[in-house]
Amino acid sequence: MFYGQFAYAIDEKGRLSVPAKFRDALLSHDTAMLLLTAHPAGCIVAYPSKEWQARQERIEAAGEEVQDMGANFKRMYYAFATDCPFDRLGRILVPQLLRNHAGIEKNVVILGVNKKIEIWSEKAWADVAKKAAKEVEAQPNLASRFGL
Repeated sequence: MFYGQFAYAIDEKGRLSVPAKFRDALLSHDTAMLLLTAHPAGCIVAYPSKEWQARQERIEAAGEEVQDMGANFKRMYYAFATDCPFDRLGRILVPQLLRNHAGIEKNVVILGVNKKIEIWSEKAWADVAKKAAKEVEAQPNLASRFGL
């Protein structure tokens, strides 16, 4: 559903334009908003409502052992969660709490990652992308594992 990488800036009020390509995909599924929350990797993750609902169901269906071990994860995941409807210009308001979590001041990179969108500070994404490239290079057969 979502793919690509886009460089944007958050304005002084915390508003962020969502790439038109992503907005079009969301609107085609009758969703005019995203649900944002903190991701443990240090970014903000955004879900369409149906995907958020599916993830909630998976979290709640996890076994008791996972539920106990994941209590703090669940607290963080739900405590940071917020609905972000689009304004008339296709922007969302990213709460300060989430911007702080992701170390976002102004410049961001927005990634499409299949069923979700990730929002990274420009600097954090540069670091993650370098590390990811090295990991992929170290596993030359990884693409074939995915059938690519």
